[in-house]
Amino acid sequence: MRIRARWFTLLAVGGLIATACTSGGSSTDGDKGGGTSGGGAMPRNETLYTTGTQWGPPANYNPLRNWDHATGTKGLAYETLFHFDPNQGKLTPWLAESGSWTGGKTYEMKLRSGITWSDGKPMTAADVVYSYEIGKIEASSFHTLWDWLSKAEAVDDHTVRFTFKQARYQEWDFTLYGQPIVPEHVWSKLSDEQVLNGVNDKPVVSGAYTLKSHSQDRVIWQRRDDWWGVKALGMKPAPKYIVDISNPSNEVVIGQLNQGQLDLSNNFLPGAASMIKAHKAVSYYDQAPYMQSANTAWLVPNTTKKPMDDPAFRKALAYSVDVGKIVKGVYGDLVKPADPTGLLPQWDKYIDTSLTAKEGFSFDTAAAKKMLADAGYRDTDGDGYVENKDGSAIKLKLQVPTGWTDWMEAAKVIAAGAKDAGIRITTDFPDQNALNDLRGKGDFDLVINNERQLSNTPWTYYEYMFQLPVQKQQNTVNFGRYENKEAWDLVQQLGGVRTDDEAGMKAVISKIQDIQLKEMPVIPLWYNGLWSQATTGAWTNWPSDKGDSHYAPALWRNWLEMGGFEMLTKLKPAK
Repeated sequence: MRIRARWFTLLAVGGLIATACTSGGSSTDGDKGGGTSGGGAMPRNETLYTTGTQWGPPANYNPLRNWDHATGTKGLAYETLFHFDPNQGKLTPWLAESGSWTGGKTYEMKLRSGITWSDGKPMTAADVVYSYEIGKIEASSFHTLWDWLSKAEAVDDHTVRFTFKQARYQEWDFTLYGQPIVPEHVWSKLSDEQVLNGVNDKPVVSGAYTLKSHSQDRVIWQRRDDWWGVKALGMKPAPKYIVDISNPSNEVVIGQLNQGQLDLSNNFLPGAASMIKAHKAVSYYDQAPYMQSANTAWLVPNTTKKPMDDPAFRKALAYSVDVGKIVKGVYGDLVKPADPTGLLPQWDKYIDTSLTAKEGFSFDTAAAKKMLADAGYRDTDGDGYVENKDGSAIKLKLQVPTGWTDWMEAAKVIAAGAKDAGIRITTDFPDQNALNDLRGKGDFDLVINNERQLSNTPWTYYEYMFQLPVQKQQNTVNFGRYENKEAWDLVQQLGGVRTDDEAGMKAVISKIQDIQLKEMPVIPLWYNGLWSQATTGAWTNWPSDKGDSHYAPALWRNWLEMGGFEMLTKLKPAK
């Protein structure tokens, strides 16, 4: 699994491997790498070493840049009003003590008392109001919230009233555990550009950890002794220090785990099953599939480019992909093929099976060839590849980040299947930072992506796929720049269905799926696991289906609010 889009400065892979693999890491505080204490600077029994979110130098500590901030920026340092428990399927109060709809278009939230920022100043309702009003900046990633939110006001120091033009219950719940709260007394002094894109490398935070130091290959967080949650929530994360190490490849991570330099890896690792069987690592399950489900991997075509602007071509491309070969050959059955809708197994009840039977797709090279021919794509020069309808050559490039070995191998399978169907696709493996920049600008042909995770509602899945308007820079949604107003209107309609109205949700989702399956704006491939391999040399009591901790064993972006943080409170130092 890969997480949010990440923009980092380019770093030579060889140099990063050197710092990540040896005990002489480049950390600025004296830490000497995973598995050592750096001359006593960071005791090993108090330090958790992690990896799996960052594949390059940390770019920023700005929680509003949720696609590329350093691991833990949101979740360890900055916090949200609620958390979401995917096991229970419900929101749990966090910064907020409570929240409820007091009218058809009014939501009132009570902030906990006694919360202080790391500079000692109290958090108040004004901070919450300010944090949400940042969305009024047109370039903000959550600007569309204000299409249906009318006003946020501080009734008193601990009460915020939100008034809506239109109540979108599904969407609002997602916002409650997804939107970070920042200190008004610090951020209000910044320009809009600094707020949205500033590095923020001296963060003033409300969370359990503050930024201790950072370097080219790691970020080090230190636990706050005065964190409000110890008293209010009865929680205290076990590690005093969390060192998140960025890595250029899966092979490097395997070496670090075997040498005891890492405690938790949230990477996909080709040898995960054998490591778990040999008791060199533990995961959530002790047998296949070993991991919980987390997200759907899609093949994303740039719909602004020919021939990918044609639904018929996109569907033929879908039929050319041998997902079964990827599942078995690349992943060794650690993942499962996706349903044609791509909805996660946890959302099975929302799949309209009558639609998928009629409009769904499966691997069928002959069918792909026929679809291409019927749509006017033919091999006119006899080179084995079809041309555009106007006779021009079709030369597509499928790009995934270098070092992401599973996606690299999957890309090769996709290109081979396309070749058999008569579609010319070459693979390219650029630096992840550079690729994400190209993706955001729409300067690509095909990419593999899995930005949307399991959440409180399938609305998040469709919001990713159909959000309008398309911006000059698409940082978090609709990378393929697909435009369909009818579909987007339906997604907004879904957002307004009450969360307990399952029948209402199914009715709207069926209409969305009808458009999706006919138009194929993205091509669902497989379900990624919640990759997690942990070692027990320094820390024990990792989450498992058999233990007493069932939280998500991941520090991926947005998963700290879905159990990742709570997992940290359950860890125990190894004896």
